[in-house]
Amino acid sequence: MNNRGSSAERSLRLADRAGSAERLTRRHFLAQAALAGVALSAGPALADDMIKLPLAGEPRERPVTNDFPQKGSMILQRTRPPLLETPLEVFDRGVFTPNERFYVRWHWAVIPTSVDVSAFRLAVRGHVNQVLSLSLDELARMPRVELAAVNQCSGNSRGLFMPRVAGAQWAHGAMGNARWTGVRLKDVLDRAGVKAGAIAVRFDGLDEPVVPDAPDFKKSLLIDHARDGEVMIAYAMNGEQLPLLNGFPLRLIVPGWYSTYWVKMLSDIEVLDRPDDNYWMTTAYTIPDTPYASITPGQTGVKMVPINRMVPRSFITNIETGASIHVGAGTIVRGIAFGGDAGVSKVEFSADGGMSWREARLGRDYGKYSFRQWETDLSLSQAGSHTLMARCTNAQNVVQPSTANWNNSGFMRNVVEPTQVRAI
Repeated sequence: MNNRGSSAERSLRLADRAGSAERLTRRHFLAQAALAGVALSAGPALADDMIKLPLAGEPRERPVTNDFPQKGSMILQRTRPPLLETPLEVFDRGVFTPNERFYVRWHWAVIPTSVDVSAFRLAVRGHVNQVLSLSLDELARMPRVELAAVNQCSGNSRGLFMPRVAGAQWAHGAMGNARWTGVRLKDVLDRAGVKAGAIAVRFDGLDEPVVPDAPDFKKSLLIDHARDGEVMIAYAMNGEQLPLLNGFPLRLIVPGWYSTYWVKMLSDIEVLDRPDDNYWMTTAYTIPDTPYASITPGQTGVKMVPINRMVPRSFITNIETGASIHVGAGTIVRGIAFGGDAGVSKVEFSADGGMSWREARLGRDYGKYSFRQWETDLSLSQAGSHTLMARCTNAQNVVQPSTANWNNSGFMRNVVEPTQVRAI
């Protein structure tokens, strides 16, 4: 994890204990009792509550649901386990995704419907000097930190892969950006005392497999990454407690990495003195060890590695494909971008399908792992069809590609996405 620790203090800062009202206070955090009897299933949406997604194949329509706890209007990709997608229009409203519109993705359907905060304990064990069983009260007493970071599903935009691949057919809404509040993982590990020879740290949550012989969902990080000072354990997002479906009471935050590592309902931390060979690290969530994790459909014999760092992406958020724009009328085009595991250096805009580009204006920088808004002016001089595009370059000079990648899992799409409009 080269040079990750050197930027920790720039990206992850101590939160002001006497700070603004938007931050979750310790008293408020501990005062919240269990979320008892919360239903995690939703009935079919009404026939007229449907949305058409820009997917590569049919069916393109999905129900829109308001039936999940602590969630507003969401695109229903799957009921059990819950897979809820954020409508793209939400990203046009600001840099931070509201908690009630933040996407949801679980692997197993056995999810606790309540958590007793007074009885909950976070275990820290394995290759350590002292086994810990930390209450939420004890965690709340530790130095508090805050970080703005994008959480993005590895399969975000999988529904645009051609040829089609198996898995949830997400459009672009399996992502979100939040201010995460909690404690450094490093501080928790240091409290336990990591023994010499530690290789990795493995994380487990309260969710369980639906059948006894299915592999429990666990993820791990190499020890240097886990202790880099940026990885954190969050108990709040956007100044409020984590919603149940987004991991209440604790969630691992791995900035710049795909959300498969952001273990929800975190309850167990195990320091390993050996490589982690569990299913979710060696078989699931692996990608071709090739540029852009891309291979040719049907290609075999490719070396696979665990998915890891995110790559830069950008989206137009205020104009949809199929929109009409008046010839000669001044229009503002805006959107969001993120650099993956590095900050946004620039966003470029094209109104002619990528033949020419110009830099857009960047909004406020909330940190290298956050969404960043951008905007530019547009005036179309000729009637007819036009292709609008946005392209992000990150601080490591990694640029979004013009050609889509492909792999069997539908992971890591970050091609420049076109928005087709008509000038009238």
